[in-house]
Amino acid sequence: MLLPHLATVAIEAVTHRGAGLVVDVRLRAAEAACARGQRSRRVHSRYHRWLDDAPIAGRAVVLRLRVRRFFCDNPSCGARTFAEQPLELAAPRARPTVLVRRMLTSIAVALAGRAGARLAERLGLPTSRDSMLRLLRALPDPAPDQDRPRVLGIDDFALRRGHFYGTVVVDMISGRPVDLLPDRQSGTVAAWLDGRPEVEVICRDRAGADAEAAATAAPQAVQVADRLHLWHNLAGHLDRVVLAHRRCLHELPPAEPAGPALDAASDGAGATTAVDRSGPELWIVTRTRERYQTITALRAA
Repeated sequence: MLLPHLATVAIEAVTHRGAGLVVDVRLRAAEAACARGQRSRRVHSRYHRWLDDAPIAGRAVVLRLRVRRFFCDNPSCGARTFAEQPLELAAPRARPTVLVRRMLTSIAVALAGRAGARLAERLGLPTSRDSMLRLLRALPDPAPDQDRPRVLGIDDFALRRGHFYGTVVVDMISGRPVDLLPDRQSGTVAAWLDGRPEVEVICRDRAGADAEAAATAAPQAVQVADRLHLWHNLAGHLDRVVLAHRRCLHELPPAEPAGPALDAASDGAGATTAVDRSGPELWIVTRTRERYQTITALRAA
């Protein structure tokens, strides 16, 4: 009842190892079958297999599984011996148990590589970002939706920035990708939209190619601008406006005005003159300093 995923094994001992636990287990079955289905009870030898199991009360758990190797009594079988496989506990030659793999896969689907690895380590499942990405790549492709989407999102993406681009089509209701197109030409998008009268709304950026394709192949659809590009365009225009009128913005004078900061500078003839450096700082200098301070703080953290 407490550990249902260990129902097929018998627990022989539990020992402490550092901050975790080592659980000695063995399979309950008295016999095993080889790859050709020949069952055998004659034991040839034994060895141990180490498996990473789910943590218990925040403590890491390692299973030390005692595996038996049996004689194969089938004379036509090329293998003289075979090892029993705890398929319900772990996959062949795999270190994590089925339960741990399922838990890590759920984390990888939600957070992907780096963030998923950090969360898994906090939960007592230490792993790497590459392992999390391998779990994602091992997942089967999702089954295509039977219902044809009514609200589409169309946007281009870079396969190699500046050289090769494609177009992604997304179902905006479910958030799932529908198709990937090999380029971002209006003819390719129009050919894909042609024959899909069920499309009611097309969410796109302000690119003229997507607008032309939607108007040509799906005139019944309403074209709307997506929030990402609206915010991006608004931020870009606001940045340019503020930069153009930065001289209109003045800081309040300090409570106790200090004297001008004078730096010594040479006039080229050997004499030095005082240069006033207390003037208003350029906007780009202030922004660069703030970004540098933010980067330094993030790197230290």
